[in-house]
Amino acid sequence: MDYLWTPWRYAYVSNSEKAAGCVFCEAAKSTDDSKTFIVHRGQHCFVVLNMFPYTPGHVMIVPYAHLDELRKLPADAAGEMMALSQKMEDVLRQLYQPDGVNLGMNIGKAAGAGIAGHIHMHVLPRWVADANFVSVVGETRVLPETLDETWKRMTAAMKR
Repeated sequence: MDYLWTPWRYAYVSNSEKAAGCVFCEAAKSTDDSKTFIVHRGQHCFVVLNMFPYTPGHVMIVPYAHLDELRKLPADAAGEMMALSQKMEDVLRQLYQPDGVNLGMNIGKAAGAGIAGHIHMHVLPRWVADANFVSVVGETRVLPETLDETWKRMTAAMKR
């Protein structure tokens, strides 16, 4: 039997640490960005690390407004979401030198949204060989750095 040590997932599986409301709204209210892994705060949206990433550098761009459909997002917030997506593509290319970048949004539970009540845009680096046998056969992801390290690198890059 294989064991993988992923202490950051404890908050996800522990009843005592689950957020009472929307995880995005709760994160936005926090004043400790290093604890919530918020990389950047804009006027209408913020950038946050995915707590359960597919790859290192996997971020989400989240509007402050708690909305369940993209069509409900005001134009200025949608514009900032796209501008931040472009900025994050640049940051990810600088920090991780990926072969490509996935950009996407799952709207609604049927579309695969893990948090269906609050829209968010995923931006994550990808490499040609990142769908290797470990992910496919072992249903396991290998991440070469902790979320703390990713947060430090990304917040520094956003300040440049």
